[in-house]
Amino acid sequence: MIPIDCVLNGRPVQLEVAPGETLLETLRERLGLTGAKKGCEAGECGACTVLVDGVPVDSCLFLSALAGGKDILTIEGVGGGKDLSVLQQAFIDEGAVQCGFCTPGMILSAHALIRKYRRPTAEQIKTGMAGNMCRCAAYPQIIKAVQRAAEQTLITK
Repeated sequence: MIPIDCVLNGRPVQLEVAPGETLLETLRERLGLTGAKKGCEAGECGACTVLVDGVPVDSCLFLSALAGGKDILTIEGVGGGKDLSVLQQAFIDEGAVQCGFCTPGMILSAHALIRKYRRPTAEQIKTGMAGNMCRCAAYPQIIKAVQRAAEQTLITK
């Protein structure tokens, strides 16, 4: 087992992880954080997206042993408990939440995108979120939701 210390959703965490254990496995199986979804397990769909030091990563491919010293944000860390973040609310308001399977990964990728581009264009959103697939094809609504959220807030973390 490998000991790691990291910050998870704003709180320090100490864990012991197996050498080949993925961050997705650690989050879902050890910590009960099931927002990151187990989709393709090949880094293609983005359903397992989390932010590591502010950068979207496919947690199905990211080894937990590499999370030492990192700041990890999952969908459970977005918003304020029972209160939705501006981005989450924009997804609801714009109809960007269909089946919901891709939504956590989409929101985290959008979160990072808004940090990078204060007012992302439709093209920047398409490019920046290319690693996230929506099988319901709610892409026009997702673009509108990201733009709406960007207009309403400055995401800083």
